[in-house]
Amino acid sequence: MSKFYTPNYATDPNSPFARDSENKLVRKGYWYDLQDSSIISLFKNGIGANLTNEEKKNHLVDIKKEYLIDEVCTQEILPPED
Repeated sequence: MSKFYTPNYATDPNSPFARDSENKLVRKGYWYDLQDSSIISLFKNGIGANLTNEEKKNHLVDIKKEYLIDEVCTQEILPPED
């Protein structure tokens, strides 16, 4: 099963990341109404900035914006092996 970000509903009861008991995104309309540039900005500088790359990727796939993964997820650069 995909790992999705779970918001703290006590501090953010209207989170656009909210999911129901079947792990379905409750506020898909919120995401579908955004332009790609806004989604990228939200994941880089806004409400999704602190999500892990896996959580970002899974969320983008869920909202059918997987083509934004390379722009949203930071690439880990590994040092060369000795």
